Amino acid sequence: YADGSICLDILQRNWSPTYDVCAVLTSIRSLLNDPNPNSPANNEAAKLFLENRRLYESKVRKLVEESIIADQVNTD
Repeated sequence: YADGSICLDILQRNWSPTYDVCAVLTSIRSLLNDPNPNSPANNEAAKLFLENRRLYESKVRKLVEESIIADQVNTD
């Protein structure tokens, strides 16, 4: 989501105190590698993911690169 929050089952309805930081980070990584287009935070991205995976991945890569550059500029 735009505010940085994450919709992740183990952080909400499936939470258990037995989860450690590693389990949470592994789940986040899994969500980033294999997003669920049936429960999207961004409907347009989910549609692109389903219809043209290659273009979706290209756009994600570009956004990540732009974000990294913006972070570097802001820290200098």
